[in-house]
Amino acid sequence: MAFGSRTAGSGKHRGSSRLSRRTAGYAGIAAVVTTGVVGSLAGPAFAADNKAPSMEDTGLNTIVVADGLEGEIEAQAASQQRAADAAAAKAQAEADAKQRAAEAKAKAEARAKAEREAAERAAREEERKRLNTFVSPLSDTYVSTQYHAGGGMWSSGSHTGIDFHASSGTEVHAVGLGTVVEAGYGGAYGNNVVIKHADGTYTQYGHMSSLSVSVGQQVTPGQKIGLSGSTGNSSGPHLHFEARTGADYGSDIDPVAYLRSHGVNV
Repeated sequence: MAFGSRTAGSGKHRGSSRLSRRTAGYAGIAAVVTTGVVGSLAGPAFAADNKAPSMEDTGLNTIVVADGLEGEIEAQAASQQRAADAAAAKAQAEADAKQRAAEAKAKAEARAKAEREAAERAAREEERKRLNTFVSPLSDTYVSTQYHAGGGMWSSGSHTGIDFHASSGTEVHAVGLGTVVEAGYGGAYGNNVVIKHADGTYTQYGHMSSLSVSVGQQVTPGQKIGLSGSTGNSSGPHLHFEARTGADYGSDIDPVAYLRSHGVNV
């Protein structure tokens, strides 16, 4: 009996060990799937006397918990994907806006450049026209002595230029673009200036009271070269003007016809 009693006692001990192992096994399975919640479910089963956990207490709950987690994970993944898609769309919109702004800026710069170049061409053309334009040597005046007028006042026997009426100190202008080849006292011409023009002709301005240019200087149409006066062989203040084919005396041509051929009415 003593043997049987020990056997019985030993059997109960072994039976409890099997139950504990099986309960712990179920709890381990639940713990693989989730933590915390499933673990709390396994506690009562482990503490129950001689009661093995059923499918309802273990596997079903594990499946329900696993399904719940899977849904949460999918929802979280979907939310993250939506956020990523929104961020990508925002980045693309910003990139598109920057591209449009860069294209608009490039077009504006190209348009401004074209307008600037057009304005520069127009200015150059205007300057070219101005430099090729001839003007009268005096403003608001008239011819007082004609070309080839006779008389003893001129050593050649006739007038080699024309005289413009002018009081002393009136501004005298270069009639066209050219280079000053003479500036100073010229005998009978008094203070005079001779200019060589681009077409190879020359103009002379005599009897001036003062000069504003020097030899070698470039002059433009309408530029002041001095003031009218009565220096040299002169009977009173006026401007003697000549047009010549050469720089020296005796190469004179009709100054009125010369000016008119360059668009100046006198």
